[in-house]
Amino acid sequence: MRVIRGRGPDREADRAVTAAMLREAGETDEPAFRAWTPHRQLAFGRRDTRAPRYGEAVAAAEERGFPAVERSVGGQAVAYTGTTVAFAHALPLDDARSGLDARYEAGTTAVVRALRSLGVPARRGEPSQSYCPGDHSVQAGGKLCGLAQRVRKESALVSGVVVVADRDEIADVLAPVYEAIDVPFDPNSVGSVADAGGPASSDAVCDALEAVFVGDAETRVEDAANLA
Repeated sequence: MRVIRGRGPDREADRAVTAAMLREAGETDEPAFRAWTPHRQLAFGRRDTRAPRYGEAVAAAEERGFPAVERSVGGQAVAYTGTTVAFAHALPLDDARSGLDARYEAGTTAVVRALRSLGVPARRGEPSQSYCPGDHSVQAGGKLCGLAQRVRKESALVSGVVVVADRDEIADVLAPVYEAIDVPFDPNSVGSVADAGGPASSDAVCDALEAVFVGDAETRVEDAANLA
């Protein structure tokens, strides 16, 4: 399995590394995993960009020091402070029409296991009116992680975001953003690893996720900065 560590030199290059993981997993039939801290940003989903007051949402993010970016997949606005951890697991597929639920199940289970290894009483589900609401989330005193999936003909990418610390800063920026895109949001629904009893360490969270997702697989480690 390829294990990619670190991040690209800028937001665009960093996103390109993950896109390449998905493509190359299908081309080489080799899975890949990375857990890292993306650059500070607020990533809007496709639905967000169609909201009548989307411009206000972008302004609210940027006024609070979060550069606005648009991602090509679903979901809704997510804030990355610079300590927020993202992960991506690229898997080759034999049949793109099957396995969606099983991959979500495996990914959610892996996140719960990783966070519990750090002393966090993580469990499936999310509080009501959470950011980027979805069916595949992990909580402990608030939403800690949401998972998403992207499927191509020959590969799939199971990805997610884990709030390590900075929950107040995340809630502060998401409140006006979600108001502008007209999506219910309760700032108190935001949790963090640190507030749930785990370490306020992005490196510790990355290591825990990598340990569970990679397991005993033989690995070759690459630096994202060299791949960008």
